Amino acid sequence: MSKEAPLSIAEHDFILEALRQDARLDGRTANQFRPLKISFGDEYGHVNLELGNTSIIARISAEVTKPRDDRPFDGLFNINLELSAMGSPAWENGRPNEVESNVTYVLDSVIRHSNALDTESLCILKGVSCWSIRADVHVVAYDGNLTDAACIAVMTGLQHFRRPDAVVRDGQVIVYGVEERVPVALNITHKPLSVTFFAFNESQNIIVDATLKEEQASEGELVIGMNNGGEMCFMNKFAGATINAREIVTRTAIALEKVKEVNAQIDKAMQADLALRAKTGMAEESRAQNDR
Repeated sequence: MSKEAPLSIAEHDFILEALRQDARLDGRTANQFRPLKISFGDEYGHVNLELGNTSIIARISAEVTKPRDDRPFDGLFNINLELSAMGSPAWENGRPNEVESNVTYVLDSVIRHSNALDTESLCILKGVSCWSIRADVHVVAYDGNLTDAACIAVMTGLQHFRRPDAVVRDGQVIVYGVEERVPVALNITHKPLSVTFFAFNESQNIIVDATLKEEQASEGELVIGMNNGGEMCFMNKFAGATINAREIVTRTAIALEKVKEVNAQIDKAMQADLALRAKTGMAEESRAQNDR
């Protein structure tokens, strides 16, 4: 049973009436995201992300394993999201819920199934060994729009991560430590992100990046996955109020604008991290690619 405190009737009606007057509780416009803060840990692929009061930690890791029998030239890539009571009192440790399954479905669709990570580049020796990349997403605090926040965190982590270099010598796979060879960046083919739209007042008012209270008052969600080139890789209308085709076309254009804005923020955070590492003698390690 959910332990999340439900909205009171007064709160629910107040949010809906405010949206009818093009106002939101925190003063944002309908198409405005909350402040996004991205920082990195000492390890590659360790991302700390804050979207308003929603806080997420994403960690990317790699290990050598055997490829799937039906995909001998491909490496493996998995995204793992687990919600715990640390993120919200509504979640119970070790017990999956609807939020977890919906967010995981979107992350897999937008990032993994769109081949944002080139899994063929993870192959070390055909049918014998490959890299297995894992993205673990931990929710520290939940205040709405978990889908978009998790998607941003995972894509940022994949771009920031560096795996150890590995070579095949006499049929044996040799993995070099960071102190022996410069680690290798992952091959990112494109940079898709999700943008979630929340509908209110029979879809007369539609907003992005809803807070938890706005989510509780919403009547339906539309999730659009898109990259900077305007290529759509995912769209899903979850249960709730209907949204007509013209509105969806309009939201697609808004989604592209938001994806470009957020990707620019990711790039800026990555450049700042590179500059910081340069001061500690880690710039070449961050920037370099080994000769293949």
